[in-house]
Amino acid sequence: MRHFLVHLSRHFLYFIIPAGCASCGEEIAEGGGRLCARCYAGLRFVNAPFCDACAVPFASTEHSEADGLCLECRQTGPLWQKGRAAFVYEEQARQLVLGLKYGGRTEYADILAWFMVQAGKDILRDDVVLVPVPIHRSRLWRRGYNQAALLVNVLSRLTGRECYPNALRRKRSTHPLARLTRGGRRKQVHDVMVLNSRYREKLQGRHVVLVDDILTTGATAEACTKVLLENNCISVDILVAARVTLFESLERQKGKFDA
Repeated sequence: MRHFLVHLSRHFLYFIIPAGCASCGEEIAEGGGRLCARCYAGLRFVNAPFCDACAVPFASTEHSEADGLCLECRQTGPLWQKGRAAFVYEEQARQLVLGLKYGGRTEYADILAWFMVQAGKDILRDDVVLVPVPIHRSRLWRRGYNQAALLVNVLSRLTGRECYPNALRRKRSTHPLARLTRGGRRKQVHDVMVLNSRYREKLQGRHVVLVDDILTTGATAEACTKVLLENNCISVDILVAARVTLFESLERQKGKFDA
C-alpha cells in the first residue's frame, strides 16, 4: 500500500508543478516529454543491426549473418523466437532500470514501457498476450511490486494487448543472479518457474511476449519460456527495457554493478 500511495502521489505532482525531467528533475518545456535533452541523449538505443533472437547490438552489418543471429544464439538456439530491447544497459538506461527495480521509482515504468513499445513494434502483434517474468513472493513483499509486472501493465495500456501479470510464479527464492556466470544462473533458475493453473487454458494456443526489465544471459527468460511452451503456448518472444552487452556482463561479474 505504501508503494502504491507513493506512486499515486508522484503522478499527482505532475499536474500541480511545472513539468520536470523524470530522471534528473530539470525543468522541461511543456510537451517536451518525460526526459530532458541531456538525459535523453544519455540513452543508447538498440538500433539495427542487432541479433534477432537476443537483441545484442552488432558493431556493423558485416557482423550480422544471413539469419540475423549472433554467434552464440546460432550455436545455443534459445527457446524463444525473437528478442527486442529498447536500450543498451549503460549510463542513463541503467539509472532508469535500477531506479525502477530497487529505488521505488515506479513512475519509471511509464518511461521505459513507452520506449519498449517502439522497440517491440514487430512482435507486439494483435494476437499476443503479455506475461512478465515473476519474482518470488518474499521479494515481492519486501519491494512492494514486481517491476516486470509494472512494465506489462503499462505496455498493455499503451498497446491494448491482453496481459496476465500473474501467469507465472517462482516456486522458491533464488540467490541474486547479478554476479553469476551463465552456468550459475541456469543452475539457480532450473525448475523454479511454474504456470499458475488458472491461466493454463487462457494461454493455450497463444503467442506470448515475455517482458522483463533486463536481459543478460537469458537464463531466466529461458526458464520462463520453457514453462510456457510446455503448457502449449504457440511461441514466445522477449521484450526488455535494457540489453546487457558482453562488456557490461563481465564488469558485473567483477562486482562493479548491482543489477
